Amino acid sequence: MKRFSRAKFFKGMNLTVFTFAMLFLYIPILILVIYSFNDARIVTSWKGFTLKYYGQLFRNVAIRQAFLNTMLIAVLSTVISTLLGLLTALGLENKKLKGRKGFMGLLYAPLVMPDILMGVSLALLFNFLRVNTGMWTVLIAHVTFCVSYTVIVIQSRLEGFDNSLIEAAMDLGAKPSTTFFKVKLPLIMPGVIAAALLSFTLSIDDFIITFFTSGRGFDTLPIYVEGTIRRGTITTINALSTLVIGLTLLLVVFTKRIRKSLISSF
Repeated sequence: MKRFSRAKFFKGMNLTVFTFAMLFLYIPILILVIYSFNDARIVTSWKGFTLKYYGQLFRNVAIRQAFLNTMLIAVLSTVISTLLGLLTALGLENKKLKGRKGFMGLLYAPLVMPDILMGVSLALLFNFLRVNTGMWTVLIAHVTFCVSYTVIVIQSRLEGFDNSLIEAAMDLGAKPSTTFFKVKLPLIMPGVIAAALLSFTLSIDDFIITFFTSGRGFDTLPIYVEGTIRRGTITTINALSTLVIGLTLLLVVFTKRIRKSLISSF
């Protein structure tokens, strides 16, 4: 009886802690969404319902350009880092490769290195090489820290790969290129897709490294949002954040439905 009551008590405590944690995380987001419809320039009190800030958001050329810059960098860095990560993971699959431990150490370094240190070091490097900061420096910086994540995700997929499938395909007369594109790549494709999605998310969300490598004249959305909030103009940013939250929820629902349809088809 005592064991049962203790288990029930700890279960209730865990549920209570989880509830408070969720409230702590999501109540500020709910307040942000509500105040995006507030007819006041200063977010201190409710002045009435309005949609004018959403209209200003869609008419804002700077926000639109920052969004396009963000998507461009995210797509390019995702493609490049995923390809580099796939090639690197396949190369590191050879356990007898000389210097393998050194390469692994270099791959893990960006994961534990503080973003501000990485941003400052890249800024110093570009300054030393006399490279004008802009789109290409931001792209290089994003590929630099995204490729480590893609290698690790793809490598985890390769760890459980059954090499007997490759041997069976080669016994049947398949060429090495055929075994890779017809057997190995389709089987590790979930890991490749996961690595690409992670890289895309990290690129869109990054602020610190982008801040040190973007320079003037090339703003991504996080850089623009930070500058706007620092100047005190937060109403349009509330509307922008609400739209991003809504888009994220739609993508989650869409992904779940696709997953259910795929599972039911099999």
